[in-house]
Amino acid sequence: MTQDTMTIREMCDLFEVTPRTLRFYEAKELLFPIREGQKRLFTRSDRARLKLILRGKRFGFSLEEIRQLLDLYNMGDQQQTQLRKTYEIAEKRLADMERQRDELDEAIAELKEQMTWGAQMIASVNERKNAAE
Repeated sequence: MTQDTMTIREMCDLFEVTPRTLRFYEAKELLFPIREGQKRLFTRSDRARLKLILRGKRFGFSLEEIRQLLDLYNMGDQQQTQLRKTYEIAEKRLADMERQRDELDEAIAELKEQMTWGAQMIASVNERKNAAE
């Protein structure tokens, strides 16, 4: 993308988000578009930030965690602090996601067992009903 700035509509189309989403992230001081009257112009930096925001949200990072990570970008250490902190948060999030997956796998297995039992009970009732007729 060679464009220096994009309108809110162009951003929405590119990232498949709503104008409300962009305004929300702006209000939360995660994005900083240039204001020309009522018009918002998003810079390359805003596009990079939005890409990271959306990725962070997809991975389950909180907005506060995302803000902290974005704020670490300009520390002047070639993003080493930002990368380390991102890795720490990602490790914790991955552990949470794996725990949730394990719990979900267990619940699915239990539900399947109950459904098998239920199907057997239904078949048994139907067999007795048919035998009585």
